[in-house]
Amino acid sequence: MWSCRTRRATSSALTDARRLGRSEVLAHCLARPGAWEDTPWEGDVVTKVHDKIFAFLGGEEGSAGVGLKCGATREEADEWLARFPADASIMAYLGRSGWNSLRLGGEIPDGELLEAVDESYARVVGRLPRKHRPPGWDGAVVRP
Repeated sequence: MWSCRTRRATSSALTDARRLGRSEVLAHCLARPGAWEDTPWEGDVVTKVHDKIFAFLGGEEGSAGVGLKCGATREEADEWLARFPADASIMAYLGRSGWNSLRLGGEIPDGELLEAVDESYARVVGRLPRKHRPPGWDGAVVRP
């Protein structure tokens, strides 16, 4: 399982001069098998798999970050806070369950941010009953 302490190579069409924006993160989220966009609260976009949220993207293009499941526990998710104190914070209301807000355009490398999206997706899909897991999911099991 990937940890924020370990880096994996991630291919990205973005150059170092241009950082990820909300629209690129949303597109990456929607490229996951079974992912779909929802607005459960007026103006706030989330991405879901089946009926579970795996990314909170806020209300508009100027939104500064993304909310993701960054760990099975608060302690595991705190690794992001230690590595990126100016760009990672505990997500309101969901933080105790390992959810963090990660700022776009800051010190968090784009590749690591996209890996965090993938990890959040895998954590959520891994907790779904098998009958609700999307076709095309690779079957990796993420344990809580």
